[in-house]
Amino acid sequence: MSRTPKDTRAWQRMLSGRRLDLLNPSPVDIEIEDIAHGLSRVARWNGQTTGEWAFSVAQHSVMVEALAVELEPQLSVTHRLQALLHDASEYVVGDMISPFKTAIGLDYREMEDRLQQAIHIRFGLPPTLPARIKSLIKKADLHAARIEATGIAGFSEQEARKLWGKPPAVKITGRFDPTPIPPDQAKAMMLSRFNSLIPALPPVR
Repeated sequence: MSRTPKDTRAWQRMLSGRRLDLLNPSPVDIEIEDIAHGLSRVARWNGQTTGEWAFSVAQHSVMVEALAVELEPQLSVTHRLQALLHDASEYVVGDMISPFKTAIGLDYREMEDRLQQAIHIRFGLPPTLPARIKSLIKKADLHAARIEATGIAGFSEQEARKLWGKPPAVKITGRFDPTPIPPDQAKAMMLSRFNSLIPALPPVR
C-alpha cells in the first residue's frame, strides 16, 4: 500500500518530548535545550575538519555572535541573540552547504525561513531581521567561515583570501578559536551564552 502525502510524517520528536512540525512549526514546540543539543552534534564543513571532534554548528554560532559584536560593539541584546541563533533551524534540517541549498530550490529555503521565524517568536525576538542586521550577521558568518576554513578545514590562505577576502582583525583565541571541542562542551557553551543574553532581552512591543 503506497503512502499518501497525508500519511507521510513531517515532524521530528525532540529529546524534550516536543513534537515539531517541520511544515508548520509552532513556537511552543521549540526549546533552547533541543536547539543547543542538536547543533552541538551537527558538523560544519560536512565533517571535513581536523581534530578529534567535528566542528559543530553550536560552536560556530557562539563565534558568529562574538564576531558580530566585534563588528558593532554597541549591538543590542536583541541582535546579539539573533546572531547567536542565526543557524538555529539547523538543529532540525542539518547544515547543508550553500550550493546544495541552491540546487534544492526555494521550497527548502522557505521551510528553513518558517522554522527560523518560529524560533525567533519563541524567544521573544522579531520574526524577521532588519536588512542592516541581516547584513551584519552575514558578514560575521563569513568571517567565521574564513577562520574555520584556514584553521581546521584545509583551505590555504590564498584560497581563503579569494573566497572571503581579508581575515577579520581578531586574535584567534577564546570564542574565536576554531579548534573543535566535544559536543557536550559546545552545547554548554551555547546554552551559557544564550542564558547570559535572554534576561536582558527587552519585551517585544
